[in-house]
Amino acid sequence: MAEETDLEIEEAGGNKKKIIIAAVAVVVLVAAGIWFLTSSDEAPVETLAEEETAQQVTANSSSANTGSALYVAMPRPFVFNVPGASRDRIVQIKVQLLVRGDINEEIAKKHIPLIEGTLLSVFSTTTADELSTSAGKESLRLSAVDKVQEAMEGVEGSKVIERVLFTGFVMQ
Repeated sequence: MAEETDLEIEEAGGNKKKIIIAAVAVVVLVAAGIWFLTSSDEAPVETLAEEETAQQVTANSSSANTGSALYVAMPRPFVFNVPGASRDRIVQIKVQLLVRGDINEEIAKKHIPLIEGTLLSVFSTTTADELSTSAGKESLRLSAVDKVQEAMEGVEGSKVIERVLFTGFVMQ
């Protein structure tokens, strides 16, 4: 009987040790979590200010046409019918615009309805036979660039758009 009571006492002491170890582990994990959440991956304020100044100097020294290449995606694909020799076909074209510099990107985004309308009028002049060849697709793309640049020249006084890119092209 004495042996049984000794075992019970030892088991109770073991449970207390486990509880203490678990509590210490929880405290360490909470402290690590707080440290992780409060530590910042951002650069110091002085570094950010220096980088912004360097970017502004670079932007001011280069014109809008020689800025970095940026792509403006048209919000939805163009879906339209084209007449063909044997039957009419449905065409879906996804378009992105290549512009140079942040200023031109903002201008292009501001004039998306004008660009969409211009592209639709260009796309409506083509036929399925023309679009079935690579040369026909390239001709349509070049025509689209010319017309969009003309439209932007009339509104903004500059071409703004450097290229019209077909990022998706399906004809059924």
